[in-house]
Amino acid sequence: MAKVLVGLSGGVDSSAAAAMLIEQGHEVSGAFMKNWINSEGLPGDCPWETDLEDALAVARKLKIEFRVVDLIDQYKERIVDYLVEGYRSGITPNPDVWCNREMKFGVFLDYALGQGFESVATGHYARKRTLSDGHAAILRGADPNKDQSYFLALMTSFQADRAMFPAGELLKPEVREVARRHDLPTAAKKDSQGICFIGDIKMSDFISHYIPDKPGEIVDVHGKVMGQHRGLHLYTLGQRKGHGVASPREGMAYVVVAKDVEKNQLVVGWDESETPGLYASECVIGSVSTIGVNFDAPRWLEAQPRYRAKAERAHITPREDGKLDLRFQTPQRAIAAGQICAFYDGGRLLGGGVFEQVK
Repeated sequence: MAKVLVGLSGGVDSSAAAAMLIEQGHEVSGAFMKNWINSEGLPGDCPWETDLEDALAVARKLKIEFRVVDLIDQYKERIVDYLVEGYRSGITPNPDVWCNREMKFGVFLDYALGQGFESVATGHYARKRTLSDGHAAILRGADPNKDQSYFLALMTSFQADRAMFPAGELLKPEVREVARRHDLPTAAKKDSQGICFIGDIKMSDFISHYIPDKPGEIVDVHGKVMGQHRGLHLYTLGQRKGHGVASPREGMAYVVVAKDVEKNQLVVGWDESETPGLYASECVIGSVSTIGVNFDAPRWLEAQPRYRAKAERAHITPREDGKLDLRFQTPQRAIAAGQICAFYDGGRLLGGGVFEQVK
């Protein structure tokens, strides 16, 4: 049995995870990570105070020790700054994946180990298994509709060895049943939405608070001016709506196919496989992280280019600079630099990296 610090977010998944660990005989404490308090007057709902109250109520119900861990400065430096600078440079970053690596299993795990805990547990829908060499493997969650292993793609083996995901062994209705059985106040609470720890706010509203509008031309793939955009940071590759360019072809929409940062131009084209820039097969993956494996030789695997996307067969070749050349067997739609690619072997998460170049 282990001494475990559970990150109680105020939601049902982490609440049930704590209850399950107690049932399994672990020595459990709870902690609320205070990462964001919306002191800058952003629009949207940032319910950290309510979440803290709910997390405390769960800890009291389970009769476990509870603490609040202030990580506001680290969150600003590692997540918010990364997010803003990414959009400012024209890429599409994923704060949720980085949040797991840098915050939950980064500074929070470091805090827990420093306090004498052996592991950190969260409410993620993923599963962990111990391999014959004693190290951890992360598998997709038991509930295919809730699987969150993609968001753990940048974790290191060190982090995975010290992580626990009790909720990932169950289906979502079973997780709520655990919470009801323990009469936890979060049993019927709705799942949270929005950016990791920031709450229910549109990404465009969040980014607009930090990056001023920089209007420019919207052009088609041939360079013809089609309209005006407010700022490249407000658009994503593959976006069908919200760019303001109406299509003259019934049943066929214009979509964003490129962002030319140097010219400050947003490029749109038809939503079809022949449109230049919309589909790609070859990519360069940077910031590569692996969990219990080494990518030291060419190999085939399944690559998942974004959450809710299907993992597709792909071939990787390691480069001397530590990056990977990746080639999808089937061209993929709207892959954007800055997004995360998760690597799998069947149901096992092998690691992941960041799309740096898309060809």
